[in-house]
Amino acid sequence: MSITKSRRKPRKTPDDLRKPFSGEVLAEARQLAHSYQILIWFEDGEYYGRGLELPFTAADGETPQACFENVREAMIGTVAHMLERGETPPGAAVDAGRTEQVNVRLSAVEKLRMEESARAKGFRGIADYLRARALGEQ
Repeated sequence: MSITKSRRKPRKTPDDLRKPFSGEVLAEARQLAHSYQILIWFEDGEYYGRGLELPFTAADGETPQACFENVREAMIGTVAHMLERGETPPGAAVDAGRTEQVNVRLSAVEKLRMEESARAKGFRGIADYLRARALGEQ
């Protein structure tokens, strides 16, 4: 059995994880997170939501508004953490200039079903619905 001291750096204590974000970082995170889109759905008697730009940042709530507020707070925390670590958070999806077009052939029934699904999920149209489903879920 060795009695030599380890040369490893000491681990951070749990208190380091509980320290608040600086006001500057929090203000920047809040501003950026407020430009992000939130997807909300109802399942098993509760509302669930997540960020479109931050798909792994999620929360729930008893009402759509509570879910929205919980997801927004979670996104602010995620962005603040990224900023604090020197990482660059993703830009808002609405800021990404859309210059390309994709055409998809559908039957009349498929188009109708997609339009119904898009409306049921709160999207303005098929394009927004497909974009959120394809780019938001990884």
